[in-house]
Amino acid sequence: MSDIKRIGVIGTGVITSAVVEGIAGDGHRITVSERSADKAARLAEMFENVTVADNQRVLDQSDIVFLGLMAEAAPAILQELTFRADQAIITVMAGASLAEVADMVAPARAAAIMMPFPGIARGGSPIMMQGDVAFVQSLFAPRNTVFALKDAAEMQAYLCAQAVLSPAARMVADAADWLAQRVDDPVQGEAFLRTLVASSLANQATGPLIDALNTPGGYNQRLRQHMEAAGMGRDLAEGLNKLEG
Repeated sequence: MSDIKRIGVIGTGVITSAVVEGIAGDGHRITVSERSADKAARLAEMFENVTVADNQRVLDQSDIVFLGLMAEAAPAILQELTFRADQAIITVMAGASLAEVADMVAPARAAAIMMPFPGIARGGSPIMMQGDVAFVQSLFAPRNTVFALKDAAEMQAYLCAQAVLSPAARMVADAADWLAQRVDDPVQGEAFLRTLVASSLANQATGPLIDALNTPGGYNQRLRQHMEAAGMGRDLAEGLNKLEG
């Protein structure tokens, strides 16, 4: 394939919209589904190389197709469409395995399942994926970091573990609210905490970071020990186990 690709998107939700934003600057010819018409129209307005069409026309005009449908709705929608054997499909549907998607899109190739985050629109985002690693990297690396997983079970475990993001953000938000009552500039206070947490975790593995923050009697040690004694680790493990089902 040349560097400029014909890419289609069926199911233009928040995540697939972010995917389009992340790759549109590469000059690809991108056709997005008219489902979620407001999001599709916004993308077409943002980028000259993005057009809107019905689902079948998206397929007809594309060699690479992203599926962003709800997993429960996908079989009924996709069975009405005609795929080609020379097409490569990347699914971002949670709840449908790569093998299940392969059955839905035959004779096209189900190349990969990937779970990006909204940050993919700007780059610097992690991408969990299973399948053709080189293919996914050709589209999204090195702007984003691709984490290749070996099978559906590993993907499910990663999907559960990534849910730590929301409670982690909640903790930072709550700490920022506490700080806001005690400082002159609450916006600066939250920005400080976000930068502190993001840069610290990005630059060091968690074990060494915890060790480095374990000064006897220090603020970090004291707060961590308080929260551990209150059951933070136990509650987290219980919540992850419930997600795993």
